[in-house]
Amino acid sequence: MKPDKQLERLGLFDAKVPRYTSYPTAPHFQGGFGAGEFVSWLGQIPAGSRISLYLHVPFCRRLCWFCACRTQGTQSEDPVIAYAQTLRDEIALLARHLPEKITLSRLHWGGGTPTLLPPDEIRRLADAIFSVVPMAPGGEFSVEIDPNEADDARLDALARAGMNRASIGVQDFDPEIQKAIGRNQSYELTKRIADGLRARGIGSLNADILYGLPHQDKLRIADSVQKLLSLGPDRVALYGYAHVPWMSRRQQLIPSDSLPTPQERLALFETARALFAADGYDEIGIDHFALPADGLSQTWKEGRLRRNFQGYTDDQSGVLVGLGASSISRFPQGYAQNAPATAAYTKAIREGRFSVSKGHVFQGEDLLRGRIIEALMCDFRVSGAGLIRDYGASPARLATLFKAAEERFGDMVTLQNGDLLIPDQARPLTRMIARMFDEYDSAKAQHSAAV
Repeated sequence: MKPDKQLERLGLFDAKVPRYTSYPTAPHFQGGFGAGEFVSWLGQIPAGSRISLYLHVPFCRRLCWFCACRTQGTQSEDPVIAYAQTLRDEIALLARHLPEKITLSRLHWGGGTPTLLPPDEIRRLADAIFSVVPMAPGGEFSVEIDPNEADDARLDALARAGMNRASIGVQDFDPEIQKAIGRNQSYELTKRIADGLRARGIGSLNADILYGLPHQDKLRIADSVQKLLSLGPDRVALYGYAHVPWMSRRQQLIPSDSLPTPQERLALFETARALFAADGYDEIGIDHFALPADGLSQTWKEGRLRRNFQGYTDDQSGVLVGLGASSISRFPQGYAQNAPATAAYTKAIREGRFSVSKGHVFQGEDLLRGRIIEALMCDFRVSGAGLIRDYGASPARLATLFKAAEERFGDMVTLQNGDLLIPDQARPLTRMIARMFDEYDSAKAQHSAAV
């Protein structure tokens, strides 16, 4: 049977499954989970630990139609400046509860558009963070850059603040596709920003590009990928566009009949994938690519690749603290999410309390199943011996779990010496195979296409 036919028979082109940047996924977090648990978990971080920090800026000058992130439009700097003050207040609140001598292994500013922050606010915000949690030796400070909102003054401010990795959203360079998704961003502008970052000593550059966009075909995505490669990014995330207009109303502006079919989406991915491989990039997990010298590639080769809300990461921290509206924190005990609405988040911080509104306490087999899913997503292989050693799993229990996947997917999974493997030809099925180990009801959330 031809590979595409086998993938079709197994349901790849019809399936909608989670992206598994957490387990359980965010739709399964429970309400009624509040700041008390969050504060308790902060207090249990061992003194002297390295943690990660994510800071969310939910504002955009314009709302791109393809985006399903929690953002809000603004034509004025006033709400952005007010929000930055609230973030500083939240950082001061965090300082009262963190144990001593905590340092940062990773700091990431995301959004929205962090580069909407005026240069002075960038400086103040960075100073506030580092006064509470200084950067550890070898730590990484990354920021999502919108070329349309990144002038020289902002790039200077970010460089002076210590940013050493920048992430540029590209999506696609084709003008017709950009018009269809509500994002105007020329190659020339993007190159100018990339060159400006390099000139300021920013040694590492990430880029995001999408497949599955309206009017996209193999020739167009090949042209965009080749233009992207000319910028020399160290890492690239090749995400599948998630068309979820029931979740993101702005996506209703994108006509469904202009979107490629699931079979065409797979062909688009394979076209881009081949170009990255030909240019010397290592393939990382299901949708990332990295130059061999990049830390993500090195971590992958060492078998230490991890997955979090930003995708694949080389960060080994056991704690991720999220700041800002809708941000999610991860602790060894579970997840905590801030109030999604900016108004509710701001109200809580002004009242001197964290805005945590829902979360999840790990229970039952959460940690075991979460590790199986992460290993499949990162390495396409699950070590049975590792699960027995690290999670106390019994060989009989693992055999039962692995056997169920084999019965569902046949030779698209392999059982070998107590391990579960996904062979190369089955990698498009990875998220579907991972779902076999998810014991939460997937019907409660409407997920994106599996390919």
